[in-house]
Amino acid sequence: MVYNNSISEIISQIAEVAGYLWERGWAERNGGNISYNITDVVDETITSLKPLGEAIVLPQPVKNLCNNYFIVTGTGKRMRYVHSNPMKNMSIIRISADGTYYDIIAEEYIRPTSELPSHLMIHDYLLGKGRNNKVVVHTHPIELVAMTHNPAFLEKDVLSKILWSMIPETRAFCPKGLGIARYQLPGSVVLAEETIKQLDEYDVVMWEKHGAVAIGEDLIEAFDMIDTLSKSAKIYESACSMGFVPKGMTDEQMDELKRVFNL
Repeated sequence: MVYNNSISEIISQIAEVAGYLWERGWAERNGGNISYNITDVVDETITSLKPLGEAIVLPQPVKNLCNNYFIVTGTGKRMRYVHSNPMKNMSIIRISADGTYYDIIAEEYIRPTSELPSHLMIHDYLLGKGRNNKVVVHTHPIELVAMTHNPAFLEKDVLSKILWSMIPETRAFCPKGLGIARYQLPGSVVLAEETIKQLDEYDVVMWEKHGAVAIGEDLIEAFDMIDTLSKSAKIYESACSMGFVPKGMTDEQMDELKRVFNL
Protein backbone atom coordinates (compact mmCIF):
# COMPACT_ATOMS: atom_id res chain seq x y z
CA MET A 1 0.00 0.00 0.00
CA VAL A 2 1.22 3.51 -0.79
CA TYR A 3 0.97 5.95 2.12
CA ASN A 4 1.40 9.70 2.26
CA ASN A 5 4.76 11.08 3.35
CA SER A 6 3.74 11.65 6.97
CA ILE A 7 2.54 8.09 7.53
CA SER A 8 5.54 6.67 5.65
CA GLU A 9 7.83 8.64 7.97
CA ILE A 10 6.01 7.33 11.05
CA ILE A 11 6.32 3.74 9.81
CA SER A 12 10.05 4.30 9.22
CA GLN A 13 10.45 5.76 12.70
CA ILE A 14 8.69 2.79 14.30
CA ALA A 15 10.96 0.43 12.35
CA GLU A 16 14.02 2.40 13.48
CA VAL A 17 13.09 2.35 17.16
CA ALA A 18 12.05 -1.32 17.01
CA GLY A 19 15.60 -2.05 15.86
CA TYR A 20 17.04 -0.14 18.80
CA LEU A 21 14.85 -2.06 21.26
CA TRP A 22 16.01 -5.37 19.81
CA GLU A 23 19.69 -4.39 19.69
CA ARG A 24 19.65 -3.36 23.35
CA GLY A 25 18.14 -6.65 24.47
CA TRP A 26 14.95 -4.96 25.60
CA ALA A 27 12.65 -6.92 23.27
CA GLU A 28 13.17 -10.62 23.85
CA ARG A 29 10.95 -12.84 21.72
CA ASN A 30 7.75 -10.78 21.25
CA GLY A 31 8.41 -8.50 24.22
CA GLY A 32 7.37 -4.86 24.02
CA ASN A 33 4.88 -2.95 21.91
CA ILE A 34 4.33 0.42 20.26
CA SER A 35 1.25 2.45 19.38
CA TYR A 36 1.16 5.68 17.38
CA ASN A 37 -1.90 7.91 16.91
CA ILE A 38 -1.89 8.87 13.22
CA THR A 39 -5.31 10.55 13.14
CA ASP A 40 -3.87 13.98 12.32
CA VAL A 41 -2.11 12.72 9.18
CA VAL A 42 -4.53 10.22 7.65
CA ASP A 43 -6.03 10.94 4.24
CA GLU A 44 -8.66 9.31 2.06
CA THR A 45 -6.30 6.44 1.31
CA ILE A 46 -6.75 5.40 4.95
CA THR A 47 -10.22 6.69 5.80
CA SER A 48 -11.79 4.85 2.85
CA LEU A 49 -10.42 1.44 3.89
CA LYS A 50 -12.90 -1.26 4.84
CA PRO A 51 -12.46 -3.58 7.85
CA LEU A 52 -10.39 -6.67 7.10
CA GLY A 53 -12.34 -8.83 9.54
CA GLU A 54 -14.74 -8.72 12.41
CA ALA A 55 -14.78 -5.77 14.78
CA ILE A 56 -13.04 -6.30 18.12
CA VAL A 57 -14.80 -5.07 21.25
CA LEU A 58 -12.67 -3.14 23.75
CA PRO A 59 -12.78 -4.09 27.45
CA GLN A 60 -13.38 -0.44 28.27
CA PRO A 61 -14.71 2.36 26.01
CA VAL A 62 -12.29 5.08 24.92
CA LYS A 63 -14.60 8.03 24.40
CA ASN A 64 -11.88 10.52 23.53
CA LEU A 65 -10.58 8.30 20.72
CA CYS A 66 -13.76 7.96 18.65
CA ASN A 67 -12.85 7.66 14.94
CA ASN A 68 -9.14 7.83 15.74
CA TYR A 69 -6.54 5.84 13.79
CA PHE A 70 -3.49 4.04 15.18
CA ILE A 71 -0.53 2.08 13.94
CA VAL A 72 0.03 -0.73 16.46
CA THR A 73 2.57 -3.54 16.67
CA GLY A 74 1.00 -6.99 16.41
CA THR A 75 0.47 -9.60 19.07
CA GLY A 76 3.18 -12.25 19.03
CA LYS A 77 5.31 -10.15 16.67
CA ARG A 78 9.03 -9.65 17.24
CA MET A 79 10.59 -6.19 17.30
CA ARG A 80 13.42 -7.47 15.13
CA TYR A 81 10.85 -8.21 12.42
CA VAL A 82 9.02 -4.92 12.96
CA HIS A 83 12.38 -3.38 12.18
CA SER A 84 13.02 -5.38 9.02
CA ASN A 85 9.46 -5.64 7.66
CA PRO A 86 7.19 -3.23 9.55
CA MET A 87 3.80 -3.67 7.89
CA LYS A 88 4.04 -7.46 8.03
CA ASN A 89 4.22 -7.11 11.81
CA MET A 90 1.92 -4.17 12.53
CA SER A 91 -1.60 -3.13 11.67
CA ILE A 92 -3.57 0.07 11.26
CA ILE A 93 -6.72 0.17 13.34
CA ARG A 94 -9.70 2.52 13.43
CA ILE A 95 -11.60 3.16 16.66
CA SER A 96 -15.38 3.07 16.24
CA ALA A 97 -17.58 6.18 16.28
CA ASP A 98 -18.68 5.37 19.83
CA GLY A 99 -15.26 4.26 21.14
CA THR A 100 -16.38 0.76 22.09
CA TYR A 101 -14.63 -1.34 19.45
CA TYR A 102 -12.03 -1.15 16.69
CA ASP A 103 -11.52 -2.50 13.19
CA ILE A 104 -8.26 -3.65 11.63
CA ILE A 105 -8.10 -1.87 8.28
CA ALA A 106 -4.53 -2.33 6.96
CA GLU A 107 -2.44 -3.96 5.70
CA GLU A 108 -3.20 -7.48 6.91
CA TYR A 109 -5.50 -8.84 9.59
CA ILE A 110 -2.84 -8.73 12.30
CA ARG A 111 -4.29 -8.60 15.80
CA PRO A 112 -2.71 -5.79 17.82
CA THR A 113 -0.58 -6.38 20.89
CA SER A 114 -2.27 -7.86 23.94
CA GLU A 115 -1.31 -4.64 25.72
CA LEU A 116 -3.61 -2.64 23.39
CA PRO A 117 -6.19 -1.91 26.14
CA SER A 118 -3.45 -0.28 28.20
CA HIS A 119 -2.19 1.69 25.21
CA LEU A 120 -5.64 2.95 24.22
CA MET A 121 -6.63 3.84 27.78
CA ILE A 122 -3.42 5.86 28.10
CA HIS A 123 -4.03 7.60 24.75
CA ASP A 124 -7.64 8.25 25.77
CA TYR A 125 -6.59 9.80 29.06
CA LEU A 126 -3.91 12.00 27.50
CA LEU A 127 -6.16 13.25 24.70
CA GLY A 128 -8.86 14.01 27.25
CA LYS A 129 -6.32 16.16 29.07
CA GLY A 130 -5.52 18.03 25.85
CA ARG A 131 -1.99 16.64 25.68
CA ASN A 132 -0.36 16.09 22.30
CA ASN A 133 1.29 12.76 23.20
CA LYS A 134 0.77 10.61 20.13
CA VAL A 135 3.07 7.75 21.15
CA VAL A 136 3.08 5.02 23.76
CA VAL A 137 6.07 2.67 23.82
CA HIS A 138 6.52 -0.28 26.17
CA THR A 139 9.76 -2.22 26.44
CA HIS A 140 11.85 -4.27 28.90
CA PRO A 141 15.07 -2.36 29.76
CA ILE A 142 17.12 -4.87 31.71
CA GLU A 143 18.77 -2.77 34.41
CA LEU A 144 15.66 -0.68 35.07
CA VAL A 145 13.51 -3.79 35.48
CA ALA A 146 16.14 -5.26 37.81
CA MET A 147 15.95 -2.17 40.02
CA THR A 148 12.19 -2.66 40.49
CA HIS A 149 12.93 -5.96 42.24
CA ASN A 150 14.25 -3.92 45.18
CA PRO A 151 11.25 -2.87 47.35
CA ALA A 152 13.18 0.15 48.63
CA PHE A 153 13.27 1.59 45.10
CA LEU A 154 9.49 1.39 44.67
CA GLU A 155 8.65 4.19 47.07
CA LYS A 156 7.73 7.50 45.45
CA ASP A 157 10.64 9.21 43.65
CA VAL A 158 13.33 7.06 45.26
CA LEU A 159 14.35 5.56 41.93
CA SER A 160 14.06 8.92 40.15
CA LYS A 161 16.51 10.54 42.55
CA ILE A 162 19.00 7.68 42.25
CA LEU A 163 18.91 7.76 38.45
CA TRP A 164 19.04 11.56 38.24
CA SER A 165 22.14 11.56 40.42
CA MET A 166 24.16 9.17 38.25
CA ILE A 167 24.81 11.56 35.35
CA PRO A 168 23.72 15.18 34.68
CA GLU A 169 22.04 14.34 31.36
CA THR A 170 19.41 12.21 33.08
CA ARG A 171 18.23 15.17 35.17
CA ALA A 172 18.20 17.32 32.03
CA PHE A 173 16.55 14.90 29.59
CA CYS A 174 14.10 13.26 32.03
CA PRO A 175 13.18 16.21 34.28
CA LYS A 176 9.94 14.58 35.49
CA GLY A 177 11.70 11.43 36.64
CA LEU A 178 10.16 8.00 36.79
CA GLY A 179 6.77 6.90 38.08
CA ILE A 180 6.12 3.44 39.53
CA ALA A 181 3.11 1.21 38.88
CA ARG A 182 3.07 -1.76 41.24
CA TYR A 183 2.79 -5.20 39.71
CA GLN A 184 -0.45 -6.03 37.94
CA LEU A 185 -1.34 -8.65 35.34
CA PRO A 186 0.17 -7.67 31.96
CA GLY A 187 -2.45 -6.43 29.52
CA SER A 188 -5.04 -5.80 32.22
CA VAL A 189 -7.30 -2.79 32.64
CA VAL A 190 -6.00 -2.48 36.22
CA LEU A 191 -2.44 -2.09 34.94
CA ALA A 192 -3.58 0.67 32.59
CA GLU A 193 -5.39 2.42 35.43
CA GLU A 194 -2.31 2.24 37.67
CA THR A 195 -0.21 3.69 34.85
CA ILE A 196 -2.63 6.54 34.17
CA LYS A 197 -2.43 7.58 37.83
CA GLN A 198 1.24 8.42 37.23
CA LEU A 199 0.90 10.37 33.98
CA ASP A 200 0.11 13.78 35.47
CA GLU A 201 3.54 13.75 37.11
CA TYR A 202 5.70 11.55 34.87
CA ASP A 203 6.33 10.78 31.19
CA VAL A 204 7.94 7.41 31.96
CA VAL A 205 6.39 4.78 34.21
CA MET A 206 8.02 1.56 35.39
CA TRP A 207 5.80 -1.48 35.64
CA GLU A 208 7.20 -3.36 38.63
CA LYS A 209 9.13 -6.51 37.59
CA HIS A 210 7.95 -6.03 34.00
CA GLY A 211 9.09 -3.05 31.95
CA ALA A 212 8.93 0.64 31.14
CA VAL A 213 6.22 2.70 29.44
CA ALA A 214 6.98 6.09 27.93
CA ILE A 215 4.76 8.65 26.24
CA GLY A 216 5.82 11.37 23.85
CA GLU A 217 4.89 13.64 20.98
CA ASP A 218 6.98 11.38 18.75
CA LEU A 219 8.57 7.99 19.12
CA ILE A 220 12.20 9.13 19.26
CA GLU A 221 11.38 11.40 22.20
CA ALA A 222 9.75 8.53 24.10
CA PHE A 223 12.61 6.13 23.31
CA ASP A 224 15.27 8.66 24.32
CA MET A 225 13.82 9.05 27.79
CA ILE A 226 13.90 5.31 28.46
CA ASP A 227 17.38 5.08 26.93
CA THR A 228 18.70 7.87 29.16
CA LEU A 229 17.21 6.38 32.31
CA SER A 230 18.64 2.99 31.33
CA LYS A 231 22.12 4.53 31.01
CA SER A 232 21.87 5.77 34.58
CA ALA A 233 20.72 2.35 35.76
CA LYS A 234 23.76 0.79 34.06
CA ILE A 235 26.09 3.26 35.79
CA TYR A 236 24.52 2.38 39.15
CA GLU A 237 24.85 -1.34 38.43
CA SER A 238 28.46 -0.95 37.26
CA ALA A 239 29.44 0.88 40.42
CA CYS A 240 27.77 -1.78 42.59
CA SER A 241 29.60 -4.52 40.68
CA MET A 242 32.87 -2.76 41.53
CA GLY A 243 32.03 -3.20 45.19
CA PHE A 244 30.52 0.13 46.21
CA VAL A 245 27.13 1.84 46.11
CA PRO A 246 27.56 5.13 44.22
CA LYS A 247 26.63 8.26 46.15
CA GLY A 248 25.76 10.13 42.98
CA MET A 249 25.49 13.87 42.66
CA THR A 250 24.47 15.77 45.77
CA ASP A 251 21.10 17.48 46.15
CA GLU A 252 22.91 20.81 45.82
CA GLN A 253 24.48 19.75 42.51
CA MET A 254 21.12 18.57 41.16
CA ASP A 255 19.41 21.76 42.34
CA GLU A 256 22.06 23.74 40.45
CA LEU A 257 21.27 21.77 37.28
CA LYS A 258 17.57 22.41 37.75
CA ARG A 259 18.14 26.12 38.22
CA VAL A 260 20.66 26.68 35.41
CA PHE A 261 18.80 24.61 32.81
CA ASN A 262 15.33 25.70 33.95
CA LEU A 263 14.20 22.10 34.48
